[in-house]
Amino acid sequence: MAEKKTYTLGKYEELLEKNGLLTECSLRNLDAIDVEALTYNSKEADKGTLFVCKGAAFKKEYLAEAVERGAICYISETKYDVDAPYMIVNDIRKAMPLLANMFYCEPWQDLKLVGIGGTKGKSTSAYYMKAIVDDYLAAQNKKESAVISGIDIYDGKELVESHITTPEAMELQHYLRNALDCGIEYAQMEVSSQALKYHRVDGMKFDVAIFLNISEDHISPIEHEDFEDYLNSKLLMFEKADTAVVNLDIDHRDRVLEAAKAAGKVVTFSLEDESADYYGHDIRKEGNEMKFMVRCSEFEEEFVLTMPGLFNIENAMSVIIAAVNLGIPRQYIHSGLYRARSKGRMQMYSSRDQKIIAIVDYAHNKLSFEKLFSSMKQEYPDYEIVAVFGCPGKKALLRRRDLGTVAGQYASKVYLTAEDPGAEPVEQISRDIAQYVEAQNCSYEMIEDRGEAIKAAIEPVEKKTLLLITGKGEETRQKYGNRYIDCTSDVEYVKRYLAAYDSKTAKNA
Repeated sequence: MAEKKTYTLGKYEELLEKNGLLTECSLRNLDAIDVEALTYNSKEADKGTLFVCKGAAFKKEYLAEAVERGAICYISETKYDVDAPYMIVNDIRKAMPLLANMFYCEPWQDLKLVGIGGTKGKSTSAYYMKAIVDDYLAAQNKKESAVISGIDIYDGKELVESHITTPEAMELQHYLRNALDCGIEYAQMEVSSQALKYHRVDGMKFDVAIFLNISEDHISPIEHEDFEDYLNSKLLMFEKADTAVVNLDIDHRDRVLEAAKAAGKVVTFSLEDESADYYGHDIRKEGNEMKFMVRCSEFEEEFVLTMPGLFNIENAMSVIIAAVNLGIPRQYIHSGLYRARSKGRMQMYSSRDQKIIAIVDYAHNKLSFEKLFSSMKQEYPDYEIVAVFGCPGKKALLRRRDLGTVAGQYASKVYLTAEDPGAEPVEQISRDIAQYVEAQNCSYEMIEDRGEAIKAAIEPVEKKTLLLITGKGEETRQKYGNRYIDCTSDVEYVKRYLAAYDSKTAKNA
């Protein structure tokens, strides 16, 4: 295992210069000073900190605070009128992964690392993978694996709720270093298009990289200018992989397969194309279990999922391949998938009279909505669908059209509510979505408070209703402005208002 080392300011200067990023430098003869900390958060700066100035909203005051707290040097694209040594670079985003990899001594090299990309299913697949790996590790009395996802992060030292899918390079390498220092051997992580486009995973190598699917998403002035930019960013993952796992049942299949050649090895799977390396077939729902057969050159066996949603078979197929390629015995693949759960994904709750089935899920884009709504319609044909959701402020703007349209096609009523509105008024976001819901001849109601929206969806139910509450899962914070405000999770709201419904129906019985 690569031990954590300490490098001097001079070494960081050499690193940036070697990679053609350094344009100006003034270390004031402090080249031999050791860098003890690396951060871009002025609140975290301390003695011996190398401070990174990043972001469109960065202010000189942040740098002044960092220096006052003990920062010994700053790295920036802009030279500031602050009395401190500096290194000026031509691209701060390209600089950050280089700095992080040096400071944390490339911890990913000593981990068995699975990266998961795609428009939907990344979180679920990450937790399926974790369940398989953890069963394998438990049998050897070893520590559970690390996970970095859009839901939460576990690195052996801490379990924290996530706010973005893939952290910035400095946090990412910090988590992987923690995992390694804790004796963890395996990690699985979601790899977002933003992480690839903005260099957060530069320099890394994945033992296995999974490509689940692709659909238009994250198109906005602050994310991807168009679908071409989004897809090209996604495909960069293959350049960082030893083995690529590709779903053949996707749009732009030929382009994805061509890009996958950048990996050392390509393995394919499909539920439609029998020529795939791994072919899934005989898919059926029996009670609360999803059963399916997998055929490949090495075996043909039945696997079972207990997490609902027919669309999850593709996620399971991808991690079966990843596990096989990591040499994990199949008994742990079976047991892991059988018990696998993803917090906030397809969490099901029902009223005592079974009149209401409520599903809490993180579905938040066109592809995930289409899969969720169509699958639930198929699995619960005698239930009408009621949806509760919103869209984030100032980004992924096409979601408003897509989610409104899909929900309007399947639901009898839609409740539009807050979902990380940021600096944009919730009413404006809801009105943008509402026009597309209404175009499908579906009724809607706008209720900003998520708890009140969920309550309003549950209270009037008189006939069999499948309630789909999407977007926030078990998250306990909402983004308003630039701050994350503590809130009750959708799961807790559902439990609370289903209990009230049960109490009311019991009294009226």
